[in-house]
Amino acid sequence: MIRDTSAQDQLIEVKPNRKRQLLWIGVAVAVLAVGALVLPQAGRIFSAEASVSASRLSFGTVERGPFVRDIAAEGKVVAAVSPTLYATYGGAVTMKVHAGDQVKKGQVLAIIDSPELLNKLAQEQSAADAMQVDFLRAQIDAKKKRGELQKAYDNAQIDQETATRDLARYQKAFTQGAVPSMDVDRAKDSLKKAEITSMHAKADLGMDNDSLGFDIQSKKLAHDRQVIMVKDLQRQVEDLNVRSPVDGQVGQLFIAERATVAKDAQLLSVIDLSALEVEMKVPESFARDLGIGMGGEISGNGNTWKGLVSAISPEVVNGEVAARLRFEGETPKQLRQNQRLSVRVLLDHRDNVLTVQRGSFVDESGGNYAYVVHDGIAEKKPIRVGASSIDKVEILDGLKEGDRIVVSGTDNFKNAARVAISR
Repeated sequence: MIRDTSAQDQLIEVKPNRKRQLLWIGVAVAVLAVGALVLPQAGRIFSAEASVSASRLSFGTVERGPFVRDIAAEGKVVAAVSPTLYATYGGAVTMKVHAGDQVKKGQVLAIIDSPELLNKLAQEQSAADAMQVDFLRAQIDAKKKRGELQKAYDNAQIDQETATRDLARYQKAFTQGAVPSMDVDRAKDSLKKAEITSMHAKADLGMDNDSLGFDIQSKKLAHDRQVIMVKDLQRQVEDLNVRSPVDGQVGQLFIAERATVAKDAQLLSVIDLSALEVEMKVPESFARDLGIGMGGEISGNGNTWKGLVSAISPEVVNGEVAARLRFEGETPKQLRQNQRLSVRVLLDHRDNVLTVQRGSFVDESGGNYAYVVHDGIAEKKPIRVGASSIDKVEILDGLKEGDRIVVSGTDNFKNAARVAISR
């Protein structure tokens, strides 16, 4: 029988390893701490209706401070006065200048050759001369006619006086019995006839005098009307010399040299470089707040100038409204047509205003709510917004200073009340 080795075995006392015990205790404590932190967060995450990555969102913090509403845009220099010159009459055009030439007010820029207009002027001038001759002849004829009528009236007066003396003589002779009563009656008839003749001569003198005056006046008015027509044609002929209305520079030539054009055809433009403005495009949402006379700043080439809004277009084109600023004071000399400048127009300035960074959340929510972020959860809260600037939105109610909200990307939340934001 083989004996076992129990007699050879020795009992070894195992001492406890304190380091290993401390290690396991530390691990247990860490697990409990992580659990205490993770379990509430997990509870919040599980209570959220959706989860969105933070990389798809933009955040902003509500702040209190100055609030400036302004419009900043790029503008271009344009001439406040840039007239386009047109052909006043049809004909062949001879250009006297080229694009870019400096010109003075009243300088001839182009000449229109119009034989038709010149011929018409000559005809109307000849007609005016003929009417003047008729008018002068009418004056002479009137004087002659008045002389004849005056002569007839004077003769009638003399005949009347002679008849009166004859009647007196015959009456005296009749009383002395020297002549019969028949001669007295004949003298009375002669006097009566002389009186009638004198009366008619006087009436004819007055009536014919008025008639002759009307005839002269009629010919004078006809001549004056013709003179006015001639002056108008002379003005048209003078306008064949196309002159510059301002001191400036020739802009664009719309026709070629010696081209034949119709009346009212575009010929060329002139730019008044002494009156420059800056044209800018304003978004339609800001245009309603823009007003004529508002102050602004115009900057470029290392310089800054003050400006005033001088014009606002009533038309919206591609969601934008055109506006113009004129320089306050003298126009800078170094500027050129179509030069690009930066423009800033101040709309409003207030201090101690609650604001947040502007983002798409205003348009997406209509300014009625925002998502406030706390411990990784974005919670939907009702708010009320006020005015907007280029980069900020005024907060009137619903948020407080220091709140962190989602300013863009809220379209990913699908209008959920609570959204978990993952990293």
